[in-house]
Amino acid sequence: MTCVVSPASFCGLSSPISAGTGIQSKKQFLFGSIEMLIKLVPGNSAGTVTAYYLSSKGTKHDEIDFEFLGNVSGQPYIIHTNIYTLGNGSREQQFYPWFDPTADFHNYTIHWNPNQIVWFIDGLPIRAFPNYENMGFPYPNKQGMRVYSSLWNADNWATRGGLEKIDWNSAPFVARLRHFRPRACKWNGPISIIQCASSSLANWWNSPVYSKLSYAQAGQMKWVRDNYMIYDYCKDTKRFNGQMPPECSKQPF
Repeated sequence: MTCVVSPASFCGLSSPISAGTGIQSKKQFLFGSIEMLIKLVPGNSAGTVTAYYLSSKGTKHDEIDFEFLGNVSGQPYIIHTNIYTLGNGSREQQFYPWFDPTADFHNYTIHWNPNQIVWFIDGLPIRAFPNYENMGFPYPNKQGMRVYSSLWNADNWATRGGLEKIDWNSAPFVARLRHFRPRACKWNGPISIIQCASSSLANWWNSPVYSKLSYAQAGQMKWVRDNYMIYDYCKDTKRFNGQMPPECSKQPF
């Protein structure tokens, strides 16, 4: 089973034998804006995960995630975000959508530059992660990443911690993707670490206006987080035994 790459691409999951299906970009990128229009699996999507993310290779990989955790009919999807640097993740934040992500296509954009990473949905920022290298936390700025999208069977954990399994009688499960638009710096090896971070006119994503959220964007993000955020690792004191990650002192982000 494969994803068909076309003006209206799709990913499908049809049976327990099909563990999943996915696509990846031919090119690797370092910094820029990566956007995709996605229409998620409708109906009973429990146990499925549709993923859209950037990732490098290896055990010390960097990664920036959008994952969409399916649910039983009538219950909302969960929008799961995370960031990995040098193979270390555990920076999850989750949201309910304020719309039906299965009824139409919505724009999911990752904007990434040397100063911050911002996750956008239909132009609204839902999360921003600034560069915290000065606090000892690595930032993804030295590895090129490809863009990936996949749909796979994750019913051992995705819905209510694995309590809700995939109903294969509802197969095939199909997510639709279109308008993949990478306005980003092409990775050409280590030289790109300098080239893609330079402040040249071609590197528009590095201009000062993108170094931090505007006042209006900060207000939009606060609205999303106040009304639709359901999990923030920086609030999970039990998980970290009270020793919270250092960047949590810089909330909100």
